[in-house]
Amino acid sequence: MADLTILALAVVAAGMAVATAYLIQLVVDARSRARVWTGLYLLAMMGEMWVAALVYLSSPSSSSLIAGLSVSGVLMVASLLPLLVALRRAQRVGPPPTAIQSSPVSLGLGAGIGLAVLVLANEFLMSWGLLLATGSPPVAGAPLAGFSGVVNSPWFLFTMAGEMLLSALLLRNRVSRVLLVFLLVQSAIMVFSPTALGGSTWPPVAIYVSSALMIGLFVYLFEYIYRHRQFAPAFATYLVELVGVYGLMMAGVFSWQYFGDGTTFAVAVVLEMVVVYAALARPAGFRADPGTPWQLRPHWTFALLSGVFVAEICMGAVLSVQLDPADYLGGFPFLPLAGAPGTVVLNALSNGFWFFATAAGSSWFLIMMGLEMGTLVVFKFKETKSLENRIRLLLLMGCYAGFAVFFPSIYFSLVFPSAPDPSTVAVLGWPMGIGSYPLAIGVFGVVLVTYVILGALTALFGRRVVCAVFCTAPLMYQGTALDAMKSFNRSSPIARKYLSSRLSSAYSVTMGLVMVALLGTSVLSYLDSIGATSLYILGTDPSVFFFVASFSIAWYVLFVAIPYAGNYNCVTMGWCYTGIISAAFQKIGTFKLKVRDKQVCWDCTTLDCAKGCPVGLVDMPGHFRQTGEFRSTKCCGVGDCVEDCPYDNLYISDVRHTIRRALGRPETRPRRVGASAPSRPAVAAASVGATPYAPPADAVLLPMAPASRATLHR
Repeated sequence: MADLTILALAVVAAGMAVATAYLIQLVVDARSRARVWTGLYLLAMMGEMWVAALVYLSSPSSSSLIAGLSVSGVLMVASLLPLLVALRRAQRVGPPPTAIQSSPVSLGLGAGIGLAVLVLANEFLMSWGLLLATGSPPVAGAPLAGFSGVVNSPWFLFTMAGEMLLSALLLRNRVSRVLLVFLLVQSAIMVFSPTALGGSTWPPVAIYVSSALMIGLFVYLFEYIYRHRQFAPAFATYLVELVGVYGLMMAGVFSWQYFGDGTTFAVAVVLEMVVVYAALARPAGFRADPGTPWQLRPHWTFALLSGVFVAEICMGAVLSVQLDPADYLGGFPFLPLAGAPGTVVLNALSNGFWFFATAAGSSWFLIMMGLEMGTLVVFKFKETKSLENRIRLLLLMGCYAGFAVFFPSIYFSLVFPSAPDPSTVAVLGWPMGIGSYPLAIGVFGVVLVTYVILGALTALFGRRVVCAVFCTAPLMYQGTALDAMKSFNRSSPIARKYLSSRLSSAYSVTMGLVMVALLGTSVLSYLDSIGATSLYILGTDPSVFFFVASFSIAWYVLFVAIPYAGNYNCVTMGWCYTGIISAAFQKIGTFKLKVRDKQVCWDCTTLDCAKGCPVGLVDMPGHFRQTGEFRSTKCCGVGDCVEDCPYDNLYISDVRHTIRRALGRPETRPRRVGASAPSRPAVAAASVGATPYAPPADAVLLPMAPASRATLHR
C-alpha cells in the first residue's frame, strides 16, 4: 500500500512538473500581455490549490478540508486583482493587452521576478504537501530546518530538475544552443543531488556523478569562452551567477556531508533555480550583440575564476571525505567558534586556512584539477604545430600524473608505510621544501640529490624543466582558455610592473622576502627538531607551514587573481622559491631563444612572439633584432613564442645545439607539424628602403582591439 501511495504521489509530482513547464512556455512565448498575465495567474492558482492541500494534510478532517478550500478560494479571488490592475495599466500605456504581436512579448523585470517566485513557491508548497502525505513532515517549530527538509527532499529536487529539463526543451527554439547545453547539464546535476535520497548507495553515487558532470560543465565553459571571446552581456552575467551558485552548492554538499546540515545546499538550490528562470524568462538577451571581449574585462574574469575555484576546492573536500573517510572524516582541524571575540576570529581564520590547505593538498582535488585542466591542455595540444612543444605538453601531463598524484598519494604509502604523511612533511613526493623536521637523514639526502639533479637539468635544458614540465603549475596555466589569459600580463596595472626581462624593484623585493622566509623557516624547523626551540605556526612546523602557505594557499589565490596579477605570476612575480633556485641555474646554463634570420625580425610588424609570451617578456623582439638571441632568467621555456612566430624564425637553443656547434655541425632546425610558415614577412612597397621600427628593449605591448574572431582566436 505504501508503494502505491508513493507511486501515486510521484505521478502527481510529474504532472506538476509538466504543467509548470508548459505554463513557463506560455509566459515566455506569449505574443500578448494578456497571455503573459494569464499564465502567471494560472501559476498562482496552482500554488493556491496546494495551500488548501497543506491545510488539510496538516490535520486531516472535514473541518480542515473546508478551511483549506475556503483559504484557497479567497486567495484565488485576491490574485485576480493584480491581474486586472496589470491589464488595465497595460491598456493605458500601450496597445490593447490582447493585441497579438509578430514576436513574443518582452517580459519586464516584474514579470520575470513573478515567474521565478511563483514557480519556486509552487514547488515548495507541493513538496511540503507530499512530505506530509508520506508521513515525513518537515521539522516543526524550526523554520531553517523545515526549509532545508523540504528543498532537500526528492519531491522538490527531482520535480525541479524535470521542470528545468522540460522547460529547456520546450523553449529550445528560443534559447541559444550554448544556453540549452548548460540548462540540460544543470538539470542532470540537480537530479544527482546527494541529499535527495538516503541509504548507503544513493549519496556516494550522486556525489560521483554530479562531480563528473560539474567537471565536464567547467571544461565546456572554459573551452567556450576560449572559442568565443565575445558574447552577449546577459550570457556573461548568467555564467558568473551560475559558477557562484555552484560554489555555494558544493560548499553546501560538504556541510551536509561533514556536519549533517543541509541548509546551505538548500539555499544554493533555490538560488540556482532563480538563475535558471531569470535566463528562461528573457531568452532574447542571450542572442543580443556581443559586448566587450572578456579579455578586456578583468573583474568579470576574476568573478568567473573565483566561482569555479570555490566549487572545485569544495568538490575536492567532498570527494576526499567520500573516498578517504578514514583520513578526512573528522580530520579537518576545525576549532570551536566560541569564547572571546578575538579567539573566535583567530579560530575562524585557522579553520579557513587549514580547510583550504587540506582540501587543496588532497589527492582527489589534484586528480579532479588534473582531469579538468588536463583536458584543456589536450585541446591546446591539438592546436600546437611545433613538434617540440607537443612533446613538452605530453611530458607535463605525465609529470603532473606522477608528481602530483602517483608519488605522494600511492607510491610513498606503498613503499614507506611508516613514513610521515605527505601532507605534514612537505618534501615527501615533491621537492618543494628544504625544512628538516621531522625528516630522517635518508629523506634529507633524497631532497639534496633532487636539487642537484634539478640544477643540472636546468643548466642543460633551461628553467622549462621545472616551470614548463615538472611542476604542477604549467598544467593549470597551459590549457586553452587559461593560456589566453596571458593578455592580462600586458593590460593589468599590477602585472605590467613585472613586464620585460629586467628584474624590477617589485620583483627583487618579492624574491628577497621569499628566500629570507624559506631560510628562516628552515632554520626554525631544524632548531625545533633538536629541541633548541619550540616554535610552531598554527600548530605545525614552520617549514611545513611556509610550504602550505606558499603552494596550497598563495598559489591558488594568485591563480584566481590572474586578471590582476597576470598569468604565470609565480614566475613573473618571483614568489616561487623553487622557480627562483631554478632561475639561478639557468643563468649559468646554455638555454636561450634564437632566431635564424635577424632581418626577418626587423621586417616583422606583428610582434607575435612577445604577445604570445606567458610571462610577459615583451622586450624579446628588440634583442632578436640586435643580437639574434635572447636570454632571461624569467624565461620558463613554454615555447609559445616559437609557436606564435608566423615566419618559423624562432627556436629554443639548449645543450643539444651547443654540442652540435662544438662538433662543427649546424644547429638542428626544429620540426613543425603541418605546413611550414613563410621564411620572410612581406614588406609593403611603401616601406621599402625605410628603416624598420624597432621598439625599445623594455617596451610594453598592449593588446590591440580584435577585428575578427580569427584574430581573437590567436
